[in-house]
Amino acid sequence: MSDENRQGSGNFRANNGGQKRPAGGNRMSGNRTGGKNFGGKKPLSGEKRSFGGSKPAFGGEKRSFGGDKPAYNGEKRSFGGNKPAYNGEKRSFGGDKPAYNGEKRAFGGDKPAYNGEKRAFRGDKHNDGDKRPTKSGFGGEKRPYGDKKPPFGGKPGFRSGEKRPYGGGNGERRPYPAKPAAPKVEGSDGLPARRLALEVIRAVTENDAYASLVLDEKLNKCTLPLVDRRLAARLVYDTLEHLLTLDYALNSLMAKPDTDIKLRNVLRLGACQILLEDRIPESAACNTSVALCKELGMEGLAGVCNGILRNLVRQKDEIKYPDMETEPVKALSIRYSVPEWLVERLLADWGEDAEKLMGFHQPNAAITIRPNLMKMDEAAFEQFLGSKVWEKEKGMLPFSWRIRNMAEIAHDAGFVGGKFSIQSESSMMVCLAAAPKNGMQILDACAAPGGKSCLMAEMMQGTGRVQAWELHPHRADLIAAQVQRLGLENVRPMTRDALKHREELDGTMDIVLLDAPCSGLGVMSEKPDVKYRVTAQSVDELVQLQSNLLDAVCPYVKKGGTLVYSTCTVLPEENEDVTGDFLDQHPEFEPVRTVFPLPVGPCPGQVTLWPQRHGTDGFYICRMRRKD
Repeated sequence: MSDENRQGSGNFRANNGGQKRPAGGNRMSGNRTGGKNFGGKKPLSGEKRSFGGSKPAFGGEKRSFGGDKPAYNGEKRSFGGNKPAYNGEKRSFGGDKPAYNGEKRAFGGDKPAYNGEKRAFRGDKHNDGDKRPTKSGFGGEKRPYGDKKPPFGGKPGFRSGEKRPYGGGNGERRPYPAKPAAPKVEGSDGLPARRLALEVIRAVTENDAYASLVLDEKLNKCTLPLVDRRLAARLVYDTLEHLLTLDYALNSLMAKPDTDIKLRNVLRLGACQILLEDRIPESAACNTSVALCKELGMEGLAGVCNGILRNLVRQKDEIKYPDMETEPVKALSIRYSVPEWLVERLLADWGEDAEKLMGFHQPNAAITIRPNLMKMDEAAFEQFLGSKVWEKEKGMLPFSWRIRNMAEIAHDAGFVGGKFSIQSESSMMVCLAAAPKNGMQILDACAAPGGKSCLMAEMMQGTGRVQAWELHPHRADLIAAQVQRLGLENVRPMTRDALKHREELDGTMDIVLLDAPCSGLGVMSEKPDVKYRVTAQSVDELVQLQSNLLDAVCPYVKKGGTLVYSTCTVLPEENEDVTGDFLDQHPEFEPVRTVFPLPVGPCPGQVTLWPQRHGTDGFYICRMRRKD
């Protein structure tokens, strides 16, 4: 990076390759592989992609769904309608949003139509040297998104206008491979597992609940055998991940697709088993779905349910999916079960890389763990792991390990006793970027559930102090539980509103970390309900919140101190656009280079981690320094 770029000007808005990005500009308001595939003949990359197949089972590798950070207020964000504001009041989508200075802050403006040209986000290259598309927008005039939100799993509508043929596929029917004789995998008759899965799916799609929270709660309370628990978790994962694809297949067989939501969810669960689960007999999928209908008091619709699913069994190979040549956005939306508005945005931002992101799935995904650095160094931790029968391998970071096919790791005596923590490598990298040293004063402004606060405290070997702020008491309790488990005395969990400036803290912090509330689209392959929950309007709202939070916490950084901004999303408007605007408005800060132990290499203050490139969660990290 040039000296000019280090001065905190608008020229900072460079990509990760260090190329300049012009200041200003308009802001743009997974595929689980296995036995069966959907959609055209092949994905854009030319590599055949399939849907379904085996998933990491519950009790094998634990997969989180809900995200570390829901909305900034700590409450669930609804799938439709108004959402609670940061302060508990209702916030409207599409209405005026307060700016930091009290004036309305505009996001976007007129956008040129999506016509196949690539869009750059203030730069030409990725941090690894790959060329990056140019940034324009889609649509002629800015289209309001906030009037009405589609129902969960519905199609948020996509913009008209010329669409460029994008990739291969011609909309031909795609036959499914013949199903081998399937062994029965359920305990008992399999109905209890399906009942539990349906309860989770209904909680998510009908009541706006977070899948991870509901699934964990129900699995912890149930008495089902392990095989049924794994089946239930797999059905939840598969149904939610492929929701739009399942709905498309079902709608093609229904005269009136507008079904009762309770019946719709039973059909989704049944279709998931028929189209995605090779180990489940089709007859079992149909019969148990009928039984669930009756249990829900829909005896009169049980025959309808049976008829639709039996037709799906007979006609599944005849379903014609959208044509990739003539309807690329719709085709990708159905293939990867991503809402059309988001497909458009990802295509405009990332071009061909967008499909790789939407279709990313890491088979047999691992959980990453790290030692409690107050109790064990790397060598001691490796010796500790040697006594475990887990399938394990060294991670990308110096002290990270990837674990597969273990029993429920959260019940392991070593975990309960605070010898190690479960934490993603991208989350650990945020702490490496912050680079805490012994005796420092640190503020983690949006800290729950506390993983980053604890790692920074451990890196300081119990010296200094980490203030871990969280708005809601129940989320601050999560931090306190982590601190107690790990035996850390230099972390102070606090229930505090980071938007409320505290003058007495100005210039007192060596490090301020803002791991901001975001859309979470960097982890949508792991948390499929995220991609249906987020909307274009909610992205705009989050951008405003992220900017306001940065403005609120930056005065706490002492001269020569460090400010780190991070998110678990890949949208430029939540990442480099936010930090670029911040540096424009705060010339007292400048980006500083960070060297990561990953192929991303030295970065000019910022880096975007990509699941399909780096094997991590999608994450953005920006390190800034307050000038002396």
